Amino acid sequence: MPSYVSFAQFYDGLMEDANYKQRCDYILELAKRHNHEMGLTLDLACGTGSLTRELYKRGVDVYGIDASAEMLCEAMQKSADEGMDIMFLKQKMQNLDLYGTINTCVCTLDSINHMTRLEDVRKAFDRVGLFMDNDGLFIFDVNTVYKHREVLGDNTFVLENDKVFCVWQNSLEDDDIVNITLDFFEEEDGVYYRSSENFCERAYSDEILRNLLAEAGFEVEAVYGDMSFEKPQEGEQRVIYAARMRVSRNSI
Repeated sequence: MPSYVSFAQFYDGLMEDANYKQRCDYILELAKRHNHEMGLTLDLACGTGSLTRELYKRGVDVYGIDASAEMLCEAMQKSADEGMDIMFLKQKMQNLDLYGTINTCVCTLDSINHMTRLEDVRKAFDRVGLFMDNDGLFIFDVNTVYKHREVLGDNTFVLENDKVFCVWQNSLEDDDIVNITLDFFEEEDGVYYRSSENFCERAYSDEILRNLLAEAGFEVEAVYGDMSFEKPQEGEQRVIYAARMRVSRNSI
C-alpha cells in the first residue's frame, strides 16, 4: 500500500463529503441497534483521524491505527490541536498486533478495498478476530463491485477546493481492481506545482467477504446500504457490515 505522502496534505479538504459527524452518529446508532456497548474501540485504517476524533468527542474509548506515517502525523497534530489524548499506531491492517483485546473495531471509507490481495483481506480479518473479545462487533464498509465496474472504472473526476485542484483518473483492471491516479495542482505565487499519488482498490463480492469473516470467527448480523439501516439496494455503491465475534481465539 502507498504512503499517501501528497494525499495526506489534502485529504481532509477533499473528503468533506465523508460527513464524519453523521458517520460517527450512524456507527453509534448501529451499535445500539445491535445491543452492543462500544467499549474499547479500534479505528482501523484511521487516516487523518477525523472519525477517531468524533468518536472521542462522544465519549468512546478509542485509538487509531494506520499504515501511513504521513496520515498519522496529520491525525496526531489535529488531535493535539483540539486537546485530545488519543493514541495512534502505525501498522498495516494485515499485520495488526495489539497490546490487548478490543470490544469494537470500525473500519470506514473503503479502507478494506485498498487491500487488493485476497490473502491480505483474510489476514486482516483474522488479526481483528484474534484481538476481538467474545461478542465484540466489527463494523466496516466496502465499495461494491457495482461501483468499481459502473462508477469508478475508466472514469475521470475533478475535485477542487481553495487549496488544491485534483484530477482523479481511474482504469478498471482484472478482478474488479481500479487503478487510481491522483494529480494534485497547488498554486503558490501564481505558479502551480504538481504532485501525484497512485494506488489501487479492489471490490469483493458479498460471498467472499462473508466467507473470510466466518473463517476469522465472525458471524455477519447485518449488511446495510451506506448510512442506512435498510438492506442494500440495487446499484448500491457502498455497503456496511456488522459482524459479531462468535468464536474468539484470543488468550491475551
